[in-house]
Amino acid sequence: MQHRSPTRLSPGDWISVIKGGWARASQHNMGLIAAGVAFYLFLAMVPLLGAIVMLYGIVARPETVATHIAELSQALPAAAAEIVTGQIQGLVETRGSTKGFAFLTALALALFGARNGAGSMIIALNVAFGCPEGRGFVKKNLMALAVTVGGALAAVVLFAGIGAFGALQAFVAPDSVVLGLVAQLATWAVLILALATFIALLFRYGPACQTPSLRWLTPGSLFAAFVAAALTFGFGAYVANFGNYNATYGALGGVVVLLTWMWLTSYVVLIGAECDVALMDREDTPDPSPRPS
Repeated sequence: MQHRSPTRLSPGDWISVIKGGWARASQHNMGLIAAGVAFYLFLAMVPLLGAIVMLYGIVARPETVATHIAELSQALPAAAAEIVTGQIQGLVETRGSTKGFAFLTALALALFGARNGAGSMIIALNVAFGCPEGRGFVKKNLMALAVTVGGALAAVVLFAGIGAFGALQAFVAPDSVVLGLVAQLATWAVLILALATFIALLFRYGPACQTPSLRWLTPGSLFAAFVAAALTFGFGAYVANFGNYNATYGALGGVVVLLTWMWLTSYVVLIGAECDVALMDREDTPDPSPRPS
């Protein structure tokens, strides 16, 4: 029973894989590592949003950029969405009119400033996949920059597609409740699929070692994407109905909510990576090997 396709595993096998992934995550203190990733993602948020706004501004008006991103951010807890929306409005006002060489310079600086968020996730994935970091300073930073650029471009394509889908629905049947519900479900399906694809590619090319083919990384990425979506809704409902962060943290309540959401999401992604490793161990696939230097 070696090298089976992941699609041939029984429900009991999957339960065993998830338990193994959770055990590995606990052994590697992934909760603590995810907190570090969340901190660097928080610092990278503003430059990354700036890069997305500028890239999206190539094909759409800055106001349209702000509207589409703000609509998607409403899925976050309200306090976190307020911070993201405020940052977007400021970025649109300050960078929306940037042109020519100034645009390229601002875009390069934004992407470079956001690379530490991707770099922290790559370090965490090295722990999950058991990869000693053998890449030099330049190669590590180039990989982090490539992940940042890929994420920004993927976000631009996703926002453009969702905007086009919404415009089509408004044109065909603007008052249809059923079509509106279908549009919302389709939007979330596309978001989850896009997130799972990005996570799988991150698992494949981010770590310092050569991980197996995407078919062995897809289960963990799908798990992470679905759980992250459910977690976003669940945490948002908890904050709205039970968690009074503003009473405890005052003006910092929104920041604490956003950081907590980033921590939980990072934790889920890393557990997904650990589940992939547990799956590969169970099916006796070859261990990840060092990448050529």
